[in-house]
Amino acid sequence: MSKGSKNRKLFIMRHGKANWEMDVDDLKRPLTERGVDEAKNIGHWLGNHGYRPDIIFTSNATRALTTSGYVAEGVGTSRIKQDARIYNASVEQLLVVLADIPTDIKRPMIVGHNPGFEDLLLRLANVGEHFYKGDKLMTTGTVAVLNMPDDWQQLNQQCGELVDVIRGGSL
Repeated sequence: MSKGSKNRKLFIMRHGKANWEMDVDDLKRPLTERGVDEAKNIGHWLGNHGYRPDIIFTSNATRALTTSGYVAEGVGTSRIKQDARIYNASVEQLLVVLADIPTDIKRPMIVGHNPGFEDLLLRLANVGEHFYKGDKLMTTGTVAVLNMPDDWQQLNQQCGELVDVIRGGSL
């Protein structure tokens, strides 16, 4: 059985670099200038390479919402939906979020946080060493593009195929 479908994609994106020097509630932590650049770069890259998400599901944290807005602008969509379950979610919680995606959505993007996003990627796909940057996989402002099976509710171990990992800071 082949892994994933070229017609069904999942974009997993970690938010851009956050400002940890500010004394604010974690949910309200903004992006740094570098984080804004990472998000804009990813949005433009995705748009220029024909990767247009149907909808962006985002954590309710300010840094994820802002990242989602810049990516949406770059790919030419306005469909962004906040989902508080994504904030600091475990891989198990993220699988529940994905299972709730309607079957007619073929190319969703989720924007959120580590370590859950890296754990999710490692669960869904075989990740070769060449996708890492040093010992890091999902650095800030990074998006993973996966081919996925037809049913969001049947996401078994290694069911997807990792197509690419793009780092906004490297574009």
